Amino acid sequence: MISTALLFSFSLPINLPILAQTETSNSTSSVLIGGLALVVGAAIMFGINALQGRDAKTQSKRALEQSKLDGENLIKAAELEKKEKLLQLQSRFDSENQKTKDEIRKREQSLERKEESLKQTAEDVRKQEKFVETTQRKLADRIEDVNRKNEQYTRLLQQQQADLQRITGMTVDEAKKQLMGVLEKELQGELGTVILRHEKRVAEITQQKTQDILLVAMQRYASAQTSESSTSTVDIPNDDMKGRIIGREGRNIRAFEKVSGCDLIIDDTPGVVIVSGFDPVRREIARQSLEKLVVDGRIHPTRIEEIVAATEKLMEGFIRRKGEEAAQEVNIQGLHERTIDMLGRLHFRTSYSQNVLRHSVEVAFLSGMMAEMIGLNPQTARRCGLLHDIGKAADHELEGGHPKIGADLLKRNGENEQVVHAALGHHDQLTTEFPYTLLVATADACSASRPGARRESLERYIKRMEELETIARGFNGVEQAFAIQAGRELRVIVSSKNTDDAVAAKICRDIAKSFEEQLTYPGEIKVTVVREARFVEVAR
Repeated sequence: MISTALLFSFSLPINLPILAQTETSNSTSSVLIGGLALVVGAAIMFGINALQGRDAKTQSKRALEQSKLDGENLIKAAELEKKEKLLQLQSRFDSENQKTKDEIRKREQSLERKEESLKQTAEDVRKQEKFVETTQRKLADRIEDVNRKNEQYTRLLQQQQADLQRITGMTVDEAKKQLMGVLEKELQGELGTVILRHEKRVAEITQQKTQDILLVAMQRYASAQTSESSTSTVDIPNDDMKGRIIGREGRNIRAFEKVSGCDLIIDDTPGVVIVSGFDPVRREIARQSLEKLVVDGRIHPTRIEEIVAATEKLMEGFIRRKGEEAAQEVNIQGLHERTIDMLGRLHFRTSYSQNVLRHSVEVAFLSGMMAEMIGLNPQTARRCGLLHDIGKAADHELEGGHPKIGADLLKRNGENEQVVHAALGHHDQLTTEFPYTLLVATADACSASRPGARRESLERYIKRMEELETIARGFNGVEQAFAIQAGRELRVIVSSKNTDDAVAAKICRDIAKSFEEQLTYPGEIKVTVVREARFVEVAR
């Protein structure tokens, strides 16, 4: 019994604090109740120990004192924890209260600002309403004043009309009719002046536009196609070959002239035999045949016939190929085979040292470019330009000039009316009914009269180009000089190290002055001086 009581008494101080700790987390009242229960239990135990003996009484007394002490400590701890809880709650409450006060203060400030803004807006609206009222009042006064003045003006106008009718003795309609007659006479005079002025202006603009179109077309297509000679020559290795060409009693030369249709001129000129014939195609066949005979070395009538026949077949293919190349170059499709052959024959025809086929191609390009700039069909213009001189390929075979011959050939070969008329009337009989004829005539004149085409021989043309470049290179600081645009422009490149802009301008002027003093040339020559600074670095 004693051990059991002691165990119970000793276990109470251990378990009661744990119980007290768990209960104190709930509320302070439960802690107090637990303490009272502990005291009651201690009293009961004390009574039991008193019955069991003196030792038990002493032990119970100690246990009771200890229990009291533990209860007091537990109560004090509970009170401290309560105070700490209260302090934490108070602190959290104060913090939340302060936040709420700050938010309320901010909202009050915002409301105050909004209130001030509303007051200012209301004040502005009031001022605007007042201004509008004032403006409306003034406007009403002005309208009333205007209406009053209009009434006065109407009365005055009616009175003046009545006075005018009384003075002039005419009605309103009669006065209007007379006034319109006077105005019409004045306008007719002014209209004539305006028409003359605009006609003069239109003529100036038309002239300028025409020049611009021609210049642009000629600059876009600048070609120098000339023929060095209208005769054909054949080089021979030695003068003994002349005797072999002539043959015994002249049989070889007679056979050659009979088969080829051309004459051979064999004179004292060393190393040269001249082929003469009015037909350029036959002359070219004869020239090539003679060259082959000279290379072959077997010159006799039978071999001559074989070589000439073979060359004629090759020439037919060559002529066809030249015609197709020209048509393809200017992008013309659907030409008749006979037309292509005649076009190829122009390769062997020259006019004032200008190759007629190249001249036709040039006229085709110029006509197409001008047609494109004035709103016509460039394809039709190029076709008219390419075929305008087709009659020159057969003018020695038929009667009449090459325009009429060419027009007849093109008409038989199925060309349209515009192409036929361009061939017929590109030299004369120009009508506005066929604008492509005018274009072809203009392009033909440009191609024939440009420098390097007909007015100068090839040697003279080349010499003049060389003179232009030589004169320009004679000035200090000039590195290179190039004659371009068929001699119409000279481009000069000067050294950027030895010259500045002022010196380059002076060089340009001096070159132009030198041309005027030393050369004779048609038109104008544009001198362009280029000063280029070039910097080169190498990354390694």
